[in-house]
Amino acid sequence: MKIKKITSQIRRDFTAIFECEHCENTETHDGYDDDFFHRNVIPKMVCVNCQRTSNADYRPLATKYSENQVV
Repeated sequence: MKIKKITSQIRRDFTAIFECEHCENTETHDGYDDDFFHRNVIPKMVCVNCQRTSNADYRPLATKYSENQVV
């Protein structure tokens, strides 16, 4: 899965539309805008339609706030 569009964000909590790279199925999920979530959680999300995860070449988005920034 990858982030297609962030629909709302309050501090580091966000809601986004995620899209499967394989079947283009879209799902809405909540998330947390930190490096761990972008590098580890999103690539391991399983698509409910095709039951697949991201490929090894998945490139995470950058966070809105730096890791040491307090929001």
